[in-house]
Amino acid sequence: MQQHPYSFGEELRRRRLAAELSLEQLGRRVHYSKAQLSKVERGLKRPSLELARLCDTELAADGALARLLEPAVSPMSLPAPGRDDEVWLMYLDKDGDSTLQPVKRRSLIAVGAASALSLQLSGDALPVGTGANTLVEASRMLFDQFRRIGQAVTPRSLLPALIAQTHSLEQLARLAGPRTRGELLVLASRYAEYTGWMAQEAGDDRTALWWTDRAVQLAQGGGDGALAAYALVRRSLICLFGGDPAQAAELAEQALQSPAGPRIRGLAAQHRAQSLAVTGEHSAAMRSLDQAQELLAADKDRSDSPVLGASHVPDVVAMYTGWCLYELGRPRQAAELLDRQTARLSTHALRARARHGARRALAHAAAGEIDQACVITSELLSSAAAVDSATIATDLRRLARLLARHPRNAGVREVAPHLTSVLPHRAS
Repeated sequence: MQQHPYSFGEELRRRRLAAELSLEQLGRRVHYSKAQLSKVERGLKRPSLELARLCDTELAADGALARLLEPAVSPMSLPAPGRDDEVWLMYLDKDGDSTLQPVKRRSLIAVGAASALSLQLSGDALPVGTGANTLVEASRMLFDQFRRIGQAVTPRSLLPALIAQTHSLEQLARLAGPRTRGELLVLASRYAEYTGWMAQEAGDDRTALWWTDRAVQLAQGGGDGALAAYALVRRSLICLFGGDPAQAAELAEQALQSPAGPRIRGLAAQHRAQSLAVTGEHSAAMRSLDQAQELLAADKDRSDSPVLGASHVPDVVAMYTGWCLYELGRPRQAAELLDRQTARLSTHALRARARHGARRALAHAAAGEIDQACVITSELLSSAAAVDSATIATDLRRLARLLARHPRNAGVREVAPHLTSVLPHRAS
């Protein structure tokens, strides 16, 4: 930490007294006991970032307390985009397991395995007209089904099929005429981008970035240069989950200032808002959310290309506004908004329900509604186990720590073992 906990305690006490609040009064507002706050003020108990944000809100400190606890982290080291000096080989075992391993291209060629890189199709060119159109339409419909399946299964179980389909489309594009070639390459780029997202969900950021860069290359080959800006959005998200909100905000800003269409820039504004909320910048985060709402509302693209970003959340900005409010120390407002938006999610969207359910439970717990948080937690655990998401696990661990502060609550005692049982295989 950048500051000794006692420095935080001194500042907390100074601001509490300036607001003419007793320890008991402030404790009721932030749902901490008088004894816990007293230990924090005297430097005997390490304050959590969640407590700092709640106190920031109640004492109108504008993020000053949370900033005292910001960890001194080095920027995440991300590989440069567009590297083409390595390939990824997928190994499929007869028992169904699959692994991905990076291999230097020159090393693979040196050992005489170059053929492994090029399972290329051969034969006559694809038929024009109805035949080519049917191929594009069927592959497009299949992509929607993959995304639907991805809402209900583990990411590792879906990766082999996504990689195979991406490769097939790329090879089919080699046999197609100019127009169909472009359509197939753009569609292959969307498969590659979704492959990157599933890799991130599996906890493999390096693979996620490789496939994101591959998506950009495929899209550019098909005449679509906008995906390069979306790759910045994906990198921003990786930095955010990796604990580097400053770099996340910077990458999102780069995408926002790009000439991309309103949807990509709207998603960039949304991710910038999330990064700003994590660092306690309330006004800037809300302005960025307003900008995201305007840009996404202006998106008039009705092409046959798959929608970038969340496709199972009816109002993505409203949902992430709720999460930003939680990060900004306004859990009650966050809980109300997340309750409304989560109720709109499809019952089959297990991944979305687990993700936003975990955040909804966190908001209720931070607002002092422990019983309701436990009910929500028990409802989401089966979905969380089914989709096995590394990013959702981040919020589940935060939820486990928050609920652990209430060991005497009957709901906590009942749900805690089940929550703990979900976490171990998700942290790898």
